[in-house]
Amino acid sequence: MAWTRGQLAERAAEELEDGFYVNLGIGIPTLVANFIPDDMDVTLQSENGMLGMGPFPEDEQVDPDLINAGKQTITELKKTSYFSSADSFAMIRGGHIDLSILGAMEISEKGDIANWMIPGKMVKGMGGAMDLVAGVKRVVAIMDHTNKAGEPKLLKECTLPLTGTQVVDRIITTMGVFDVTEEGLVLVELAPEVTLDEITEKTEASFKVAEGVGA
Repeated sequence: MAWTRGQLAERAAEELEDGFYVNLGIGIPTLVANFIPDDMDVTLQSENGMLGMGPFPEDEQVDPDLINAGKQTITELKKTSYFSSADSFAMIRGGHIDLSILGAMEISEKGDIANWMIPGKMVKGMGGAMDLVAGVKRVVAIMDHTNKAGEPKLLKECTLPLTGTQVVDRIITTMGVFDVTEEGLVLVELAPEVTLDEITEKTEASFKVAEGVGA
């Protein structure tokens, strides 16, 4: 079975490390916050000027003035600090964020990512995506393996306007995990009960298979 959205976020949380400063993109990536281990010290950063975001609030905790970059209500922690969005982007552009986990509409076999615009259909604005893929130390993209029509989203070349070129380090889809290397994509993990034939059939991009995967 392919991973559900929740399981996809749970798998992405395995990319976190103790002491990391992390930016979570809009959509499925925000769910990663729900799977941070209790014994791990991870500090979440938001482009709108918040460092040290807490978990999503219970109904009685909701403060409409306290939101993340995706306009979702959040909570604060004892270590939380606030600052201007200019300072927030200085953190990102200055290479001070260890990891960014972003959603994607398309990714190429070279690690190009398109995640902000579908011409004629979805044009919400760039947001901070271009800065995130260019400025952080490591970029992990998570997405459905295919679109609603069942067509591959992992492609030889992206067809949508790009957010960044050759910037993605790891791709986690609902069917498996790929690393972007100098030699191309490498499949390093399959979702439970997903076969190598199934993921190959639904992937346009060329990829190699790490030893032991799909055996």
